[in-house]
Amino acid sequence: MSVETKPRHGGCHCGAVRFTADLPDSVAALSCNCSICAMTGFIHVIVPEADFHLESGADNLTDYRFNTGTAQHLFCKTCGVKSFYRPRSHPDAWSVNLRCFDADQGLSGRIEPFDGANWEASIASINPDMAEAH
Repeated sequence: MSVETKPRHGGCHCGAVRFTADLPDSVAALSCNCSICAMTGFIHVIVPEADFHLESGADNLTDYRFNTGTAQHLFCKTCGVKSFYRPRSHPDAWSVNLRCFDADQGLSGRIEPFDGANWEASIASINPDMAEAH
């Protein structure tokens, strides 16, 4: 049984970066306590590559990498908001900030905690393939 999805629009604060993600009405979202997520308030919605579409602003993105350098954190050069990025946990998907979807999208998130401060020990709960790779 497949879940019906529809395009959900969102972007950064200034509107320079805009995206669409094909999602159902309700999604699982992760609240991570790692250093960068805790400081920025990022709530993760994992979106498969094929279901994410950058509509505008590719030239207005800058990236930041730390620790292993695997995750590609993308920020709007104008307002500084990270509305999505390429996560280490799902290298073939995008992590979109639940808070960056437009308010009128009818999207609700079931927020679950994720212990990103202990990433290696916690990753098996969301992506067993990554745990096996490390």
